[in-house]
Amino acid sequence: MKKKKNDDFLMSPTVDYCFKELLAYPEVRKGFVAAILGKNPEEIEETILMPTILSKDTENGKYGILDVRVCMKNGTQMDLEMQVAPLEYWDKRMIFYLSKMYTEQIQEGDDYDKIKKCVHVSILDFNHFKDDNKCYREIAFCDLENGEKYTDLLEIHVMELKKLPEEQTDEPLLIKWMRFLAANRKEDFEKMAEQDQYIGEAYETLKKLSADETKRLEYEARQKALRDKNA
Repeated sequence: MKKKKNDDFLMSPTVDYCFKELLAYPEVRKGFVAAILGKNPEEIEETILMPTILSKDTENGKYGILDVRVCMKNGTQMDLEMQVAPLEYWDKRMIFYLSKMYTEQIQEGDDYDKIKKCVHVSILDFNHFKDDNKCYREIAFCDLENGEKYTDLLEIHVMELKKLPEEQTDEPLLIKWMRFLAANRKEDFEKMAEQDQYIGEAYETLKKLSADETKRLEYEARQKALRDKNA
């Protein structure tokens, strides 16, 4: 007997396959990147997907494989990583990715003025910082005594979905995006989609992806692989 299709099925954005597919759409990418950087989406003139494999520095060096790598018109690069299972050395991993992106920009003989801003974004479905309830933080190089930022060339943004507080009025747009990514019920997706044009675009894209039989099979295969790995 043929399995009855579930018309209410929606992929979870916390599965990296779904997350990558969502950010393959320029309008979704534009809205999310703008929310992370605290900008109006119209200020984000262009976002281009880049190769996600970071090269090795030496023959015995280590590759870096990113989830989503974006370059903006001004040269800023952004690495966006969705991670569900806790990793003991996640802090070292994200610094490794950020450093590789930064150093890849110049070759022998290049001037240092070629270097552009690099941003790492961790979207985590587990608690990485154990000692507080902050669901979002921005990390940068700064003077430890007065807190003054030393440079804006390197930034880390960490979103911990499990720490999202009870919903409040007038929440920052980035928190609304976090609620969308963490949602697992149709009504929750719809609620967030009503609050922002670009989250609305993400929801429409999510519905299209979820209705595509081929993509659904790929999603389910990835979901199974993640479950097996975590087990």
